[in-house]
This record gives sequence, C-alpha cells and structure tokens, in this order.
Amino acid sequence: MMVFQIGAYEFRPGLWPGLAALFFFVLTLFLGNWQTHRAEYKRMLQARYDLGENAEPIQLGRELQDKESLLFHRVEARGEFDESGQILIDNRVANGVAGYHVMAPLRINGSSLYVLVNRGWVAAGTDRNHLPLIHMAKGQVRIVGVAVDPISRYFEFAGAEPRNGVWQNLNFERYQRVFARPLQPILIQQTSDTLDGLYRQWPRPDAGVATHVGYALQWYGLAATIVVLFLALNLKKRVQS
Repeated sequence: MMVFQIGAYEFRPGLWPGLAALFFFVLTLFLGNWQTHRAEYKRMLQARYDLGENAEPIQLGRELQDKESLLFHRVEARGEFDESGQILIDNRVANGVAGYHVMAPLRINGSSLYVLVNRGWVAAGTDRNHLPLIHMAKGQVRIVGVAVDPISRYFEFAGAEPRNGVWQNLNFERYQRVFARPLQPILIQQTSDTLDGLYRQWPRPDAGVATHVGYALQWYGLAATIVVLFLALNLKKRVQS
C-alpha cells in the first residue's frame, strides 16, 4: 500500500480499490466526452436546418444516398406513390385533435429505389373503426421536404402489431421487411402541396442537443463524485504518537 503524507493527513489508497476507481473514472469521463461529441454533431444538424430552410433542395436520384449527408437538408424527389405501401401512424395530434400521420413510399423516377414520405396529418374522426379517406395523387409528382431520420426511439406495448394499415409507431426496419423493396435511408417530411388536403405545418425539427448535454453533465458529475469519494475514503488524519 502506498502512503502519501499531506500536512497532517495521510493518503493511503489500496491497489485494487484504486484500480477500480480509476477504471470507473475513465469510463464515466469517456461517456461524458462521447455525449459531448454527440451534442456538437446535433448542433451541426440544427444549424444545417436553420441555414438550409430557403436553400435549393437536394435532388434524390437513382443512387442510394448517405443518410448523414442528407439529414435536415431540404430534398426533392420525383416519381410515383405506391399506394400498396401506405400506412397510418396512430395517435398523432395536431392543434389538439387526434389523428394519423400518413406515410407512403415514392418510387423515384428511373430507379428501382423508393423513398418513404410523411405526407402529412389527417384527423381520425369519431369512429376509429372507419379510417379516413385519403386522396393520393396519381402519376408523376414532385415532393419537396426535409430529410429526417426514420429510425427513432419510442415506447410500444408488447403485441402492438400493425392492424389494417395502422401502426402505433414507424418501425423503419419492420417497414423495410414488410415493403420488401429498396428504400432510401431517410424519411421525407413533406412540405410541398399535392392537393390532398393533408395538414403539413411541421414543428421545427429538434436534433436533441439538450438531451445529449444533459447526459454529458450526468456522466461528468458521476466522474467527479468518484474522485471525491475516493479521496474522502483514503485521506485520513495522521494519528500523533
């Protein structure tokens, strides 16, 4: 055991407790730094959206795109909707009214690739046994919107399987399996009008910067706590002989 004398105190750290404290200190510091880097990345995405609101949209073509390069950019896709792949995402509220988000795949012109489009919101109506009638444009359409991440965390009760085209949440991996055709790795949050009567007043996308900052502060706080406890448990006042 090493002994360090600091004035009237002795610091006597044990080998194994010291190694354990060092391990957890390094681990919590690493996790805090990782969350800090994620917060910086999300700030970049948020700034990209703010700067690109009025920029020319990026064209989605025949090639599979890189998701990270498109997130929060305005994008444009031309093609035809595939009504067979349309689903409704339940329990979505607009102006205090419950309804659905309408999702449909768009086949991109000259390509076998599709891109999933959040076409907008529609009210559910008073009878949940009858789904709302939703107009879908036939033939070629031009869709403009914001590219967002289709993969998100959510809570879902066990057994909440899709029924009659109504899903509780957008599980993108499950949708890819069900649709069984190649999809671009983004979701277009449509802003252009296709004369379908759907509501498309989207809130400003939140990249989640505050969440990562909060997690980083928690990890840094835990690292500081480990240091304080280690010092408190191993720093003792010397006994005068």
